[in-house]
Amino acid sequence: MRIITIDDRRSIVNIILRTLEKIDPDGDHLGFIHVDEMIEAVREKKPDAVFMDVEMPEMNGIELAKALQEIDPRINIIFTTGYKEYMPEAFDLYASGYLLKPIEEEEVRKALSHLRYGKSEEKKRIFVQCFGTFEVFVDNKPMNFRRSKSKELFAYLVDRKGASCTNDMIIGNLWGDRPLSDSLKSLERTVVAEMIRDLENKDVKDVIIKNKNGICINKEMIDCDYYRYLEDIDNAGRLFKGEYMTQYEFAQETRDNLLRNDW
Repeated sequence: MRIITIDDRRSIVNIILRTLEKIDPDGDHLGFIHVDEMIEAVREKKPDAVFMDVEMPEMNGIELAKALQEIDPRINIIFTTGYKEYMPEAFDLYASGYLLKPIEEEEVRKALSHLRYGKSEEKKRIFVQCFGTFEVFVDNKPMNFRRSKSKELFAYLVDRKGASCTNDMIIGNLWGDRPLSDSLKSLERTVVAEMIRDLENKDVKDVIIKNKNGICINKEMIDCDYYRYLEDIDNAGRLFKGEYMTQYEFAQETRDNLLRNDW
């Protein structure tokens, strides 16, 4: 694995590096005490995980984590600190781990075995964020849909988890407050076509499957926090923090099920 460590104390960095060498002897591990050097390494190396101190003189670890997520939304951040009070903020950032100093080898092993996102060689081009507000990233960059309804349609298809959706289902869920008409049907066809065109422009057109029953998402082409939750239900508490596609009304049923853990 490619792992980067940062702490303002060189002794702590060395301890973590030695621990990583024992756990992952074939990995690529780098340690830093300066934020700017570490950020440059993250841009260049695209690590699978970053161990970082919370309290550092150059930049607070919470703020640094936000900066790293701007570089790579799928970066696994594991906080290391002597203070428990930062845990709520860390979990709000959907961190992959929170280790209290002094850091034990077994805790490092556990953190690396429960990373929120897969290793870099396993990462897919499309990452879909459902928890919190819905967002789509292609090659770690936000996907821009020309129509807000095209983005909402993509979200609806993700929520359906690969099940085919007919034109009537799409209309009912995205325009449920409007009476059915020929103009609404025409608008729905336009939204579908423009969504597919937007994806084609990013060379990810195969993420949408069209068949005789309608259209659906190709689950195999996307990395999605919601799907990870469903596949790893026993360890998913670190992923879901009570919010799911907050901007969309159609997501309310799934949101309620998630809150009840009712599947």
